[in-house]
Amino acid sequence: MTGLEGVGGCGGENSTVVESREWVMSAYAAEGVPTSDHLKLRTTKLSLDANSIPDGHVAVELLWISVDPYLRTRMTGHDDGLYFSQFALNEVITAFGVGRVILSKNGKFSTGDIVMNPFFPFAEYCIAPPTFLRVIDPTAGIELPAYLSSLGVPGFAAWVGIEVLGNPKPGSNVFISAAAGGVGIFAGQLAKLKGCRVVGSTGTDEKVKLLKEEFGYDEAFNYNKETDFDAALSKYFPNGIDLYLDNVGGKMLEAVLNHVNLHARIPICGMISQYNQIWTEREGVRNLLNMVGKEVRMEGYLVGSYLDRFDDFTKEMETYTKEGKLRSKHKIYCGIESFIESLGSMFTSSNIGKVVIQVKP
Repeated sequence: MTGLEGVGGCGGENSTVVESREWVMSAYAAEGVPTSDHLKLRTTKLSLDANSIPDGHVAVELLWISVDPYLRTRMTGHDDGLYFSQFALNEVITAFGVGRVILSKNGKFSTGDIVMNPFFPFAEYCIAPPTFLRVIDPTAGIELPAYLSSLGVPGFAAWVGIEVLGNPKPGSNVFISAAAGGVGIFAGQLAKLKGCRVVGSTGTDEKVKLLKEEFGYDEAFNYNKETDFDAALSKYFPNGIDLYLDNVGGKMLEAVLNHVNLHARIPICGMISQYNQIWTEREGVRNLLNMVGKEVRMEGYLVGSYLDRFDDFTKEMETYTKEGKLRSKHKIYCGIESFIESLGSMFTSSNIGKVVIQVKP
């Protein structure tokens, strides 16, 4: 990268050109984890001269970018009911990010502002419209990656699932799959703050220990060791399950339906075990009839449908964070070039917590 060359103020007296690396969707990946056959890192030159920036827009240097499982669902080439539309071929993909304003032609934003946006280009620099931009207070005592985790999409997904859709009573038995992932670590903590008994499933013994010792889970189990899910749930939920936040789908969801209590709730946040398969090869759930007899409410959700609650979420989570009641865990990858590696890591058991990229280490 050349870096910034002669950045001026809002008047743009100096001409500025930067080299910006960005990730492009070059081919769809119907199955498996996307690779360099599907995603290409290209370098472009971006003019930051004031005359090159449309009125109302800002020039942003990306600092942190979020890597989330839902990105995989936008790379299949098939719109099969999941999340957003597919990324356009030969276009830059987008992601949730945090950046610094380096030039502004909008009175609501100033040079130096730290901003977040759920649809930043996956790039080192960009010209951004004001839509969805939100200024972050860097003096609030909250680390910037937290705005991509506890105060970002994963935290919001956990909050909607637990607080809005699940709404468990104190003493409820709560089960969370992918419990050491970006959503799970916050969902478990939120359920504990509501006075629930919380159990999580995860993929390694190290994560089991972490969930219990660092994130307050009452119990956790390694699904790679306790592979009979029915037996595991009988062991950890002798009194049944009142709330299950589903992040994985497949065999785990089927097992849960054998252990639900009357009027149990199952908010479906995601089904990561199914993302790398075409729909005809995904695992079916054979015991949905249990939902009738137990009057279970199962509901899929997208956080975009709850944006009217985002301010409530932010206030609550900021308070918990500042009071030390909510902890975060990040897996940080360095440099924008690490995207393919970081994306693939989410489909293994190698990560603990929220996956983020520090654009410029």
